[in-house]
Amino acid sequence: MAEVLLFHHAQGLTPGVRAFADELRGVGHIVHTPDLFDGRTFPSIEEGLAYIGDVGFDDMRERGARVADDLPPALVYAGFSFGVLPAQKLAQTRPGARGALLFHSCLPISGEWAFGPWPDGVPVQIHAMENDPIFVGEGDIDAAREIVAKVEDAKLFLYPGDQHYFADSSLPSYDAGATALLTSRVLEFLDRV
Repeated sequence: MAEVLLFHHAQGLTPGVRAFADELRGVGHIVHTPDLFDGRTFPSIEEGLAYIGDVGFDDMRERGARVADDLPPALVYAGFSFGVLPAQKLAQTRPGARGALLFHSCLPISGEWAFGPWPDGVPVQIHAMENDPIFVGEGDIDAAREIVAKVEDAKLFLYPGDQHYFADSSLPSYDAGATALLTSRVLEFLDRV
């Protein structure tokens, strides 16, 4: 079984993020779900991003990265949207990573926003909806395609639809069918890393 460090999205550690973690735990995986917002949740992405902006994006990302200091190095790093920032940073820069699961977001591995090249031997899955205006419109899809083109064990899964947080069962954007497929792919990934 895998040990996973799962970071929440900009609306906080919602019941839907907790439920996703519980589903992974239900089949025997260890899943850590740090609350980077100290119990706060937000009714919209915009309000959550405003809070992150007040704290500072870099500070919030580093808060997430520091969570790993008290955990073993052999982790799978996972993140929902904003949570991809600390997850991807740790997967790329912390030795011992077993894999990365990037949901609804992806950072480039070259250029100004990159943490550097993707490390050898670290598999990655990227999941998003094919018409998500944030994932597609803000260039995350290009970053994901770059990773898939350059990393041996990298997969990009695009699901029909246009929702951003489609895997959070506590939000109106939830898509049960897409989430079931995402979850089955994630479980297969965790069983092999």
